[in-house]
Amino acid sequence: MPRRAPKPLSEAEIDQLILLARGNALARQIQAERAERARHSAALLQRHLPCAHASDEALKILMITDVYFPRVNGVSTSVASFRDALERQGHQVVVVCPDYPVGQVEEPGVLRIASRGVPGDPEDRMMRLRPLLDLRPQLDEAGFDLIHLHTPFVAHVAGIRLGRRLGIPVVATYHTLFEEYLHHYVHWMPERWLRLAARRFSARQCHQLSGVIVPSTAMREALTRYGVTTPMEVIPTGLALETFTRPSKESDFRARYDLPGNARLLLYVGRAAFEKNIGFLIEMLPGVLAEHPDARLIITGEGPAQAALARQAREAGLTEAVVFLGYLDRDGPLQAAYRAADLFVFASRTETQGLVLLEAMALGTPVVSTAVMGTRDLLREGGGCLIAEEDPGDFAAKVNRLLSDDDLRRALGERARALAAGWHENARAAELVALYRRCLDQGTAG
Repeated sequence: MPRRAPKPLSEAEIDQLILLARGNALARQIQAERAERARHSAALLQRHLPCAHASDEALKILMITDVYFPRVNGVSTSVASFRDALERQGHQVVVVCPDYPVGQVEEPGVLRIASRGVPGDPEDRMMRLRPLLDLRPQLDEAGFDLIHLHTPFVAHVAGIRLGRRLGIPVVATYHTLFEEYLHHYVHWMPERWLRLAARRFSARQCHQLSGVIVPSTAMREALTRYGVTTPMEVIPTGLALETFTRPSKESDFRARYDLPGNARLLLYVGRAAFEKNIGFLIEMLPGVLAEHPDARLIITGEGPAQAALARQAREAGLTEAVVFLGYLDRDGPLQAAYRAADLFVFASRTETQGLVLLEAMALGTPVVSTAVMGTRDLLREGGGCLIAEEDPGDFAAKVNRLLSDDDLRRALGERARALAAGWHENARAAELVALYRRCLDQGTAG
């Protein structure tokens, strides 16, 4: 029988076949791109893997964080501090963090993962989860002993998954009390709901861990109130005193920023963020100017509250007395600011430790501060500081007392140096290693 001619395809059928072909081509392209990203990430990781000739006592630690330099904040500082101190003690550390489009410097032992922007937050980046998880075979081959997480976002999700797949313990440092932060940035939900959500979120994440590191007793108390039962250890971030306080060739700070030579300088260092309570420092400033009209409040750092703070100063007629300098480099300019300041002032309600207080003290700059949350562990009345209430009158009175008494200010500066000497990062890293080993021993016993 003669073969029947095939029935011509309809336009609809032709359109479906075209869509199918395009879909297959797109799928192959996506698969190829994913494979290429995996090869690229594996090649990068290979450059940063721990060396094979480490001693038997050395640990191989994988730190994962959603934030690192050039993003300047307490988490970045803590990660760098512990990494440097651990390596000096013979351990091997690889830090996994986002890549940044501007300002980042390539460092040995720092693996940067492809990232995207965070809506409404130009300072931060969000790592892409898949390229990080695709590194599992290389991470397994490297033989890491433990994963240490520093942030609760992509880093936490990836770290928990990798820990399970690699069969190694996962610990985390809980740097931030999120219940005190969210309502400043999420205005469309009731504050009570946000606090409850933050507490439940934090407790759930902590219960996924082998151990939790907190920078202060106040943070441990907060997590205990949340119902966290995972073992917690208070290990503050230390300071590399010999590095941070070394002499600098920085030119005269006052001349560089056109500050009057006789001006009394009150310094704040940190993010210009709402939760830092910088607005209170501007509010109390008229009480200082009443006795010291040449005083200047120097605000370093940048952040989402900067425009509001500048507006507050302008509306209060304090434009000349409040000086915004932006971020200062930690290798010279920042130390010059601390050294030039007559006093360091601080009033954050949410600080889990307050590293900037320790930095000021290490350089002999006396402090006037409230003692709330983590700063309670660091501040002792007369121990390099005067503790003030969160009351403009009381705070200004403490500032005026020190500005008017050169002998007291010098004595507190000397006590501040002595106190800071007990916070060396080497001692804190040794405490961290002891925690790591306990977690490893528990894992072995389990």
